[in-house]
Amino acid sequence: MSHWNSRGLRGSSLEESINFTNEKYRQRGLCLLQKVPTPITPVKIDQEKRTITLAYFEKQSTVDYIGVAQGVPVCFDAKETSHKNLPLQNIHRHQIEFMADFRAQRGLAFLLVHFTSFDQYYLLPFETLEEFWLRAEKGGRKSIPLADFEEKYRIQKTGNGLLHYLEAVSLYLEETDNKKRKDGGVC
Repeated sequence: MSHWNSRGLRGSSLEESINFTNEKYRQRGLCLLQKVPTPITPVKIDQEKRTITLAYFEKQSTVDYIGVAQGVPVCFDAKETSHKNLPLQNIHRHQIEFMADFRAQRGLAFLLVHFTSFDQYYLLPFETLEEFWLRAEKGGRKSIPLADFEEKYRIQKTGNGLLHYLEAVSLYLEETDNKKRKDGGVC
């Protein structure tokens, strides 16, 4: 069973940036994306500090964020890595399944990835993630190299803390729509 302790589930700088950006996007009427809370059951509480020091996950979470952007359903997970690649062990089967189901319902699903050593941010479309995931299941590489992240999906962070990821989401949506028209069906 998964569990949480005082060293885990702290707010990452990536999630803080996303939360800040989401609030600014909401204020401007661009999207409504919410952090999905991870349900936990506290086991130990430090009464003096009034903090949870040990807890168990009640159930598996799906993705970190879900909502709608300009009428399009969107879900995504935020991942950080200090390596030159994104280890696939950081992504769980139930997350892949949820994102696949979300895509089947015509929503957009993706990862927002921060390569902390290079301070670079990328959107990774679900379709690309799924390709690497399936290859890994067949014995292939167990990570996605930074070099395989597309420059067109690189995300800029401004000095005021905004992570302008809606531009990459818009490009992803446009490419998804073009593929759907080209294929003549549901994407």
